[in-house]
Amino acid sequence: MNNALLYFITVLIWGSTWLAIEFQLGDVAVQISLFLRFAIAAAIMWTYVLLKKLPMRFSARDHGFFTLLALCNFGANYLILYWAQHYLTSAMSSIAFSTLLLMNILNTRLFFGKPIAKRIYFGALLGIVGIVILFWPAIATLDLSNELLIGLLLCLAGTLVASIGNMVSVRNSHAQVGVLQGNAWGMLYSALGLAFFVLLSDVSWDFSTAGMGYWVSLLYLSTFGTVIAFACYFVLLKNIGPEKASYVIVLFPLVAVILSTLFEGFVWQLNTVYGFVFVLLGNAIVLTPFDKIGHFFKRTQAPA
Repeated sequence: MNNALLYFITVLIWGSTWLAIEFQLGDVAVQISLFLRFAIAAAIMWTYVLLKKLPMRFSARDHGFFTLLALCNFGANYLILYWAQHYLTSAMSSIAFSTLLLMNILNTRLFFGKPIAKRIYFGALLGIVGIVILFWPAIATLDLSNELLIGLLLCLAGTLVASIGNMVSVRNSHAQVGVLQGNAWGMLYSALGLAFFVLLSDVSWDFSTAGMGYWVSLLYLSTFGTVIAFACYFVLLKNIGPEKASYVIVLFPLVAVILSTLFEGFVWQLNTVYGFVFVLLGNAIVLTPFDKIGHFFKRTQAPA
C-alpha cells in the first residue's frame, strides 16, 4: 500500500473518530468504553497476526516498550482525551490535538537527537497563537473552573502522552519490531491495564441507557479508529519518519470540523476562524521547508 493511500485512510478515519467519541460519552463510564474498545481491537489484531503466523516472540526489553506503547498510545492518552471531550466539541478537541505535530518534532529532537529547522520555531509560534485565539474566551478569564479551559488543558495533556507513545513506536521500528506485532501486544496490554483500572474504579457496568449509537460507534472506533488507522499511521512513521507522517495531523482537523459543523451544530465565531487558520498555517510551515515553498512560487510565476 503506497504512502498516499495510507495518508488518505488515516486522515479520513481519524478525522471522523472525534465525532464518534461523542456517542461514547454519557452514562457508561469512560474507562469501561475504552476497555471494550481495546479488547475488541486486541482480539482483531491477535486473530490477524496468528492467522498470518507472524513472529510474536520478543525480548523482555521489547515487552517493556510494548507496555509503554499501551500506556501512552492505547490507554492513558485516550482516557485523558475522552475526559477532555466532556468539555469540548469534537471540532475544538481535534484542533487542540493537532499540537501533536509540534510535540512530535520536539520529542524527536529530545529522544533521537534530530535537529530542529529554524522554520519550525516560526510555525510553532503561529500554532500557539492559533490555540490562544481559539480558546481566548476561556484563557482571558484565567478561571481554572471554566469548562473550556479545563477541556483545553486535558486535551494538551493527552496529546503530550500520545506524542511520547509515537516516540515509542519509532523506537520499536528502529528495533525491527513489526508494526502489526507491536500493535497487537500494545493493544493486549492496554486492554488488560484498562480492565485493572476499571476494577480499581469500582464503576457500574450498566448499559441500559446505551443506545444503538453507542454500540455502532464502539465498533467503528475499535476496528477503523484503532486497528486500521493505527496500523496505517505507524507504517507511515516507519516509512517516512514522524515529521512527514505528521502531515495527517494537519489534515484530519479539517474532516473533524466539517463533521462537527454538520452533526453537532458547531458554531463558527470570529476567534474560531482565526484560531483554526493560524493552527493550520503553523503546522503547514512546520512541515514544508522554505526551499520547497520558494521552488513552488518560482514554478507558478508566469513567464516574462
